[in-house]
Amino acid sequence: MKVISIPAVAKRNDFYVSNRTPLLPNPLIKLPIGSVHPNGWLRNQLILMSEGMTGNLSELSKYCQFETRPSSAWVSPESTEFGWEELPYWLRGFVSLGYILGNNDIIKEAMKWIEAVLLSQEPDGYFGPRINKTKNDLWPNMVMLDALKSYYDATQDKRILSFMSRYFRWQLNIHLFCKDALFPDSWHGSLIWQKIRGGDNLESVYWLYNRTGEQWLLELSEIIHKRTADWTSGIASWHGVNICQGFREPAQYYQQSHDIRHLQATERNYNEVMNLYGQVPGGMFGADEICRPGYIDPRQAAETCSIVEFMRSNLILLVITGDPVYADRCEEIAFNSFPPCMTPDLKALHYFTAPNQIQLDNESKWPMIGTRGKTFAYDPYGHRCCQHNVAMGWPYYAEHLWMATQDNGLAAVLYAASEVEARVGNGSTVRIVEKTNYPFDEIIEFTVHTSNPVKFPLLLRVPCWCENARAYVNNMLNDIKPKPASYILIHREWKENDNVRLELPMQIQLRVWNKNKDSVSVRRGPLTHSLKIGERWVKYGGTDKWPAYEVYPTTPWNYGLIMDTKHTSESFRVIKKDGPLPEQPFTVDNAPIEIIASGKRVPQWRQEENGLVGLLPESPVSSDEPEEAITLIPMGCARLRISAFPVVSK
Repeated sequence: MKVISIPAVAKRNDFYVSNRTPLLPNPLIKLPIGSVHPNGWLRNQLILMSEGMTGNLSELSKYCQFETRPSSAWVSPESTEFGWEELPYWLRGFVSLGYILGNNDIIKEAMKWIEAVLLSQEPDGYFGPRINKTKNDLWPNMVMLDALKSYYDATQDKRILSFMSRYFRWQLNIHLFCKDALFPDSWHGSLIWQKIRGGDNLESVYWLYNRTGEQWLLELSEIIHKRTADWTSGIASWHGVNICQGFREPAQYYQQSHDIRHLQATERNYNEVMNLYGQVPGGMFGADEICRPGYIDPRQAAETCSIVEFMRSNLILLVITGDPVYADRCEEIAFNSFPPCMTPDLKALHYFTAPNQIQLDNESKWPMIGTRGKTFAYDPYGHRCCQHNVAMGWPYYAEHLWMATQDNGLAAVLYAASEVEARVGNGSTVRIVEKTNYPFDEIIEFTVHTSNPVKFPLLLRVPCWCENARAYVNNMLNDIKPKPASYILIHREWKENDNVRLELPMQIQLRVWNKNKDSVSVRRGPLTHSLKIGERWVKYGGTDKWPAYEVYPTTPWNYGLIMDTKHTSESFRVIKKDGPLPEQPFTVDNAPIEIIASGKRVPQWRQEENGLVGLLPESPVSSDEPEEAITLIPMGCARLRISAFPVVSK
């Protein structure tokens, strides 16, 4: 047993598709869909998705109705209706959801669309709605390719490879015919998305190259990088979703260029955005569609599309680099910012989610929030792009719990109760059962099942927040001292029922946001904690089956924290609730962990006339109110939230 910083790449995995030369070897390899079976709370999120909005968008959304009149352009390519990003957004998550759960109804529904898309391909290789071809708008096809890749991942249907090959040959040909045709420089209308989000197209080209080895695909990928907006030199767009997708493009191209400056550019992009607009808890940054200078308060929000795209980008970067920091970033978003995007039954969502958000009503928050209209209330019918794009959030997360390594091993990179079945070592198939209540608990146990002894490396990620991680093999403690943001490597011959116990001690940590009025957030392990606020849910629209809700506070929210920063542990008391973990832990009442803190109300911190939480007061703040014991719950359990607090002066 030893500690390593990233998985080894000296060898190439014998069983799973990874980067072909001349692409740099990727330290982590995504397993085919169906290899990883999530259990526990994560599986329940997927079931709630299938029963909720995502599983029923064919009923709720005009863009996802196969037999609509007028027909969807994804079914009837000559149609001019319903042919943009909405259907592909939904389908890519819907396909994965069906195959992860083994839900035949979802698979059958998804297959209707997959077959229609395959039938839409023209002799020249183009596919999809003809109106997009007329507009030279390739953005919707970039998203649809993700759905086709997931379908291939689950079925190995070789039609997908030839289909994509013909389509990318068409892309190459239109560039050779007219060098401005691929990702035009026009910044009008929808063309902005394909120009800025070219990394999505690049991802699919590399995916196909790794499966077919067609060398001309590398010529196309060079062109795509050159035609994509220049993220290598800086932030190419301050639109929130564009950032969440586009910032990673240089690192994706780094696989081909081998130029470390491309990898560094992606990290520079991330740091620049987060240093300006991400000085808040939860892993996101305040854009409320577009980042605006000066709008950095924790009441500034992230679009649901941004949240799921940022999660996905970190997973892509985790595969490319093996750096565990990207798993930490994905987890921070997934546990703290993603769940409150939706109602607890996952039947509705809202457009914007913020670290501090005390009222989810149906009124516009413009101009304090940068988008007009209803952006806070939960609606199963509205919030057009997010309504569909949210579908990939939990399925993509679940697919990446376990990954293969180049030396024929396995890596547990995102922790959740699950099972993985994969080929390792000399080609033997093993099954590993993971039992845990993470992120609400510190203990993760793995049991190996194998018909014959087999030698292979098992990697366990140590999160960046974790000091003093401990690993036991068959109840024997190893004396290694893992550093935060590393991997524990256990390379041995594994036998039936071998057991590994991983302990990740969670301590209270305070994050002081010096660039945001010296506000403070309270973190324990991967979970930031938010003030527990009573919720009053008011139905304002929708139907009885699919209601739309506003949420109002029933308890005070304007508290500042009282704390001794030199003796943090003495300022807080952790309460772990007894009993099994709830199937849906991300609610106020079901929160498995509570932290008792001391605070005072801050009367001068008031609600705006439009219902928005007031701007944070500068810390330290004075208050003559009495000291109170206040309860904090995990940020992801709170739809109404105060997660960045002012500090009350003593």
